[in-house]
Amino acid sequence: MALIENLNADLLSHDSATLTLERWCADHRLADPARIVAERVHDVDKAPTPEVRAALDVKADEPLAYRRVRLKCGDHVLSDADNWYVPARLTPEMNHVLETTDTPFGKAVAALRFRRHTLSADLLWRPLPKGWEMDAAAAQDDKGALAVPDHVLEHRAILSTPDGEPFSEVVETYTGEVLAFPPPK
Repeated sequence: MALIENLNADLLSHDSATLTLERWCADHRLADPARIVAERVHDVDKAPTPEVRAALDVKADEPLAYRRVRLKCGDHVLSDADNWYVPARLTPEMNHVLETTDTPFGKAVAALRFRRHTLSADLLWRPLPKGWEMDAAAAQDDKGALAVPDHVLEHRAILSTPDGEPFSEVVETYTGEVLAFPPPK
């Protein structure tokens, strides 16, 4: 739980989830080199909700693009990300990179010097049940190895330019693979 809370705090205190995951990957020796790659998921499209359009301050007829990626470090998928963005608010070069490569979104738009505004951060898993500290039987129950679920944390955020113009909404679901590092030596 402490590790997930540390990762959560680190993500909440930085504008780029990609760079934060890259540091996490390096610090926890998940891969060498510790580099985040966005593996695009093709043939998936999610229509933006009215809430997404409102958060991005776009009209119903204004084009939005959608991109789904898995952020990987080595063989570990650390995050599944759904991203809606306003192509008209990005440069043609940025749009080209996003449409034709596996470059992580944050790296593709880094020149915008964007700010991240977290809308929600939800812990999807807690290793111990609520009230465990007051239940002697639960505290003594040894069930063996801890089973980490597929998803442990979810963030929803808006990316905006330094002057406050929103250009992207992202929903990032962090996987149990963030805890798949080798034991200490």
